[in-house]
Amino acid sequence: MQSNAKMEKIKGWFALDRPPFHTVGVLPFALGAVMAWRVSGTFSWALWMWGALGVILIMTSAYLAGEYFDYEGDCISRQTYPSRFAGGSGALQAGLVPRYVPLVGSVIAILLAIIVGLIIQFGYQTGPWTIPLGALGIVAGFFYSTPPLRWVATGVGELWIAFCYGWLPVAVAYYLQVGRFDSLVHWISLPIAATIFNVILLNEYPDYQADRATGKRTMLVRLGRERGAWLFAAVHALGWLGVLASVVWGSVPAQMLHYYVLPLALSAGLAIAVLRGVYRNPDCLEIACGLNIAVNLTSTFAYIATFFWEI
Repeated sequence: MQSNAKMEKIKGWFALDRPPFHTVGVLPFALGAVMAWRVSGTFSWALWMWGALGVILIMTSAYLAGEYFDYEGDCISRQTYPSRFAGGSGALQAGLVPRYVPLVGSVIAILLAIIVGLIIQFGYQTGPWTIPLGALGIVAGFFYSTPPLRWVATGVGELWIAFCYGWLPVAVAYYLQVGRFDSLVHWISLPIAATIFNVILLNEYPDYQADRATGKRTMLVRLGRERGAWLFAAVHALGWLGVLASVVWGSVPAQMLHYYVLPLALSAGLAIAVLRGVYRNPDCLEIACGLNIAVNLTSTFAYIATFFWEI
């Protein structure tokens, strides 16, 4: 019995960090490094690993802060509309770890991220934008749920997510390797930013009632579910246009469109389903949220595959 209790606590600590959700930040960071390697022939494994560690620490800090500061809303959400993609990890609600643990862990993670940034800047002499870019990620991540900024409750948190999981990891990884920004980074970041924006937007549907009850003014709460569905479809369409623009004006090989068939099909199907009100069915919404993350990951992978095999 005692060993079972210990295992449950370990699972709780592990769940708080939500490791599967780190992929949406690490994969774009990998894309930026692959682009740098193929475009300039420059690549440092050590530098990439330090950078990836910094990305993971910032995401960890954001997730843990969310567990602490969204506790009340997550309690309501898990009672009214339980979902694997919303309402937090459930570790605090289940009593697997003390309430204060995520806050302490969040602060520790952000301090470690600062140390990693200093190592990258002064240990590898990566250029004057290293610290400002890292600071931007830290402010956006730590204060996404943390007062007084608390971006998540302002109606612009979704835009921060689009920036921090779209342009920022791709640009930072590229910059750390080659010491400059190229226009290619901006074109490629657009569809990735669009898909991660929609991941957050759709994940807000299970939390909709809880967010309204706790005064959490997310973009979906401000728009309402019906108008939110139209926004969801429009942003996916923007992502399709972004992919096309990256090929036409961003010098991405046209073969990329072959790799993009799967995410295009998934996103088109999801846009139609959400417009038809799939969010009214909890089981169907759960599936849609999972497929929506797949759209983000496969979109990023389509670019990675293109740079690996087509350049």
